[in-house]
Amino acid sequence: MKLVFKKLEKDGKGTITLVPKEAEDMWHVYNLIQVGDLVRAFTFRNVKTTGPTGSVKSEKVKIVLTIQVSQIDFDTKSSQIRIAGKNREQNKFVQLGAHHTIELALHRKFTIEKERWDAMHLERVDMATDPSKSADLAAVVLQEGIAHICLITSYTTLIRQKISVAVPRKRAGSGSRHGKALDKFYEAIYDGIERHVDFSIVKAVLIASPAFYKDDCIRKIMQHAAKRGNKAILESKNKFIPRHASSGYIQALREVLADPECSELIKSTKAFDEVESLERFFEMMNKNPDQAFYGFDDVVKANEAKAIHELLVTDTLFRSDDIATRRKYVDLVESAKDNGALVKVFSSLHVSGQQLDQLTGVAALLRFPYILEEEEDEGESPTHGQSAMMTPTKDGIKRNGDTDRKASSSTKKSGSRRKTKKKGKLASAKKKAAAVELKAEKDTDEDDFEHDGAFLGDF
Repeated sequence: MKLVFKKLEKDGKGTITLVPKEAEDMWHVYNLIQVGDLVRAFTFRNVKTTGPTGSVKSEKVKIVLTIQVSQIDFDTKSSQIRIAGKNREQNKFVQLGAHHTIELALHRKFTIEKERWDAMHLERVDMATDPSKSADLAAVVLQEGIAHICLITSYTTLIRQKISVAVPRKRAGSGSRHGKALDKFYEAIYDGIERHVDFSIVKAVLIASPAFYKDDCIRKIMQHAAKRGNKAILESKNKFIPRHASSGYIQALREVLADPECSELIKSTKAFDEVESLERFFEMMNKNPDQAFYGFDDVVKANEAKAIHELLVTDTLFRSDDIATRRKYVDLVESAKDNGALVKVFSSLHVSGQQLDQLTGVAALLRFPYILEEEEDEGESPTHGQSAMMTPTKDGIKRNGDTDRKASSSTKKSGSRRKTKKKGKLASAKKKAAAVELKAEKDTDEDDFEHDGAFLGDF
């Protein structure tokens, strides 16, 4: 994305002019524009004119409009954003206050004006305009008769093609039909790679499958490349990396990216960083749930104690039309950064982001075990002036003011309730994680995979 103009006031109000260059840039634009923003861009309007003889003629005129956004639609297939709203600047052809729609597309300049550009907005602008970001990783996940060809960028996973070929079962005496169907299947994969993968940019192509299909696929790709004289593929033979996957559906790509053997290939991409962080969170949730929190309220309490080491949030939370909702998550991110936490914003177009969304969209890995304080029963509240704050100790956290080595019976009961709550929370997290995995396996035939060039809604 090209940054053309940027002017911001001290209070955060200002305008930024951008030109999207790639399909991924439109995803950034979709996350930047919110209801209530002013967007200025050129569009076309049918204008009727009356001639000297009284004849009415209609012609399409190119005009520049500034509308106040009331609705935003993102078409992932065509990489176009359609925004609707009322005209806020006087125009020769469009009345002030008239409703109009504008389509934002690749290579079309537009300007966004906000009352306040917060830290998350500006961070996304910086990321989108960083020229070092590109789709330098491709992947093919396949099983017998089914394959998905993907391009993996820093923030999105783009499904370029879904391939489905009916492969009859291999039977004694009729193996030729099975073999011919597989040959047709591998040839379709080769055609898809030839069409969608630019080997001058892509550093590696992951071929992932269960059993032996990945090795057969690479061998067939090289055979077809030699037969057709495709030097780009033949010279990039060492870029094809076979990896194990549980299935040929796109959800299996997460386990491929999480494979330690792939870390050197994809460690520079945001996709790997997200997967690795989420794996650490689930691992900590299993080993020590007092150091892995999820849910806004619990994470805020941990942040107030300056206990957060790594904050995980999804970009879905920052697309809320409710200003107060967005503001509270922006405040959480800024406060966590001020407290020294590492903040990672997950893309909802990656599988890891989808999984984090299932866990409320916000989670945190803590520096030390932290036990959430529950409300005391009536009659057990701390005396006036006694602090209820928690402080880290060698064994975890203790309450300030607790000097007695022997806890009172009320403290024991409260501790029992806290343990019960944490156990219940851990069980709930495990159930949610299992439900995400189960849902991913059941939803493999959804319509999102039916069109070439569609952005992945599940990864």
